[in-house]
Amino acid sequence: MIRVKRVYEPCETGDGPRFLVDRLWPRGMNKEALHLEAWLKELAPSNELRLWFGHDAGKWEEFCRLYHAELDGNKSAWSRLAELAENRDITLLFAAHDTEHNNAVALRAYLEGLPG
Repeated sequence: MIRVKRVYEPCETGDGPRFLVDRLWPRGMNKEALHLEAWLKELAPSNELRLWFGHDAGKWEEFCRLYHAELDGNKSAWSRLAELAENRDITLLFAAHDTEHNNAVALRAYLEGLPG
């Protein structure tokens, strides 16, 4: 199972390994507080796409399409994470306020949609 949580939510035992998938480090957070396995900023949307999206829910579908196209071209960045998620629970962490329209939700949808 792939969980998605804001970085400001507490770590729980059921989270499994936790991965920060934002390009920018979250404000006010230190590494110890996040209990991270790794910061996978190479899995975040490109700066151009991130800035264009601007967490505008009206752009969500197009954002997902464009972000998934970026991921299609970057298998080396997500393949290890996809393999890990096949065998255990993992958590993707993000800092955005919108819990439904963010890159971690889009990444989870991409990973869960992989043939396998």
